[in-house]
Amino acid sequence: MPHQIILTGDINLLGVKDPKTPFARVRQTLLAADLVISNFECCLYEPDRERSIYEEGFYADLAAGEALTDAGIGIIGNANNVNFGGPAIRSSCARLDELGIPHAGAGIDRKSAYASVIVERDGIKYGFLQRSSVYWSHGGHEATAEFPGIAVLEAHTAYKPRVSETRTLTRPGHAPEIITWCEPDSLKNFCDDISELRSSCDILICSNHWGCDHDVLQYMEQAGRAAIDAGADVVMGHGPHFPLGIEVYKNKPIFYSLGSFSFHTGHGAKKHPDWIGMMPILTGNGSGIVEARFALVRHNQKNETYFVSPADEATELEAIYASSEPYDTRFSIDGNEVVLKL
Repeated sequence: MPHQIILTGDINLLGVKDPKTPFARVRQTLLAADLVISNFECCLYEPDRERSIYEEGFYADLAAGEALTDAGIGIIGNANNVNFGGPAIRSSCARLDELGIPHAGAGIDRKSAYASVIVERDGIKYGFLQRSSVYWSHGGHEATAEFPGIAVLEAHTAYKPRVSETRTLTRPGHAPEIITWCEPDSLKNFCDDISELRSSCDILICSNHWGCDHDVLQYMEQAGRAAIDAGADVVMGHGPHFPLGIEVYKNKPIFYSLGSFSFHTGHGAKKHPDWIGMMPILTGNGSGIVEARFALVRHNQKNETYFVSPADEATELEAIYASSEPYDTRFSIDGNEVVLKL
């Protein structure tokens, strides 16, 4: 019997006072799925001191976490740049446990942060893990054996002069080519964790917090494809607050960025503009993903996420198509959803 899995981009509950508000208009769709998996872009934590709005970490009220259970969200990934600070991570993980929501990517120590989760629905075992390549490398953000933090996939950046274009190394001001790649040992550990999880589940979802602006960077492609090679059935990427391209690699989808799903207020207590997000809807049969499509969402001034029609989002869809063009990804429209050719 087919099973439906929904993936969402960033959920940030900062400032939410009524947990029924954020997902009121999409709740029935989420509840109808067998499993919903989301990136959680905040901590459920109430600081015991006054904080500057410019300090790192998005902290939502403990009660706001009930928005997740009210919407039927079944797995949370919490390895990202704003799940920050020992007390905040301890509090948030404890609250998610209290709510009964399995989570992966942040924990009270390295072992718990890097641990995967397995959730069973109607006899189908879903495996999930999350890593972040966007984190504070000198701020004690990565989990250690003794201290809370997140699970990371390390990557590097280099700047290469465009010699082939300028034919000289002495043209001041000419922009270099930006090159990125995964740290080999970090990538190997990541793939080893996926391979180990593969033997214990029927469908494996890998989640990565990564990216910079509107480009799909080389290390993202490297990590996404390596995850599929290691045994993942789908890769859900997030980090940029807008959708990026989709690659179908070995008949399996890599969503390079899902964008936002519920994100009203961000850094500096500034409201986010009217963003658009991508919500993949996957059909699995117990041995993998057999169909992949996505819906589009926006949010309003009440901080309610709602569905929008592809017919009304031609500009946004064209941007997704253009970002996907290097991968020869094929799309078709089916009502209010966009279907991928697997």
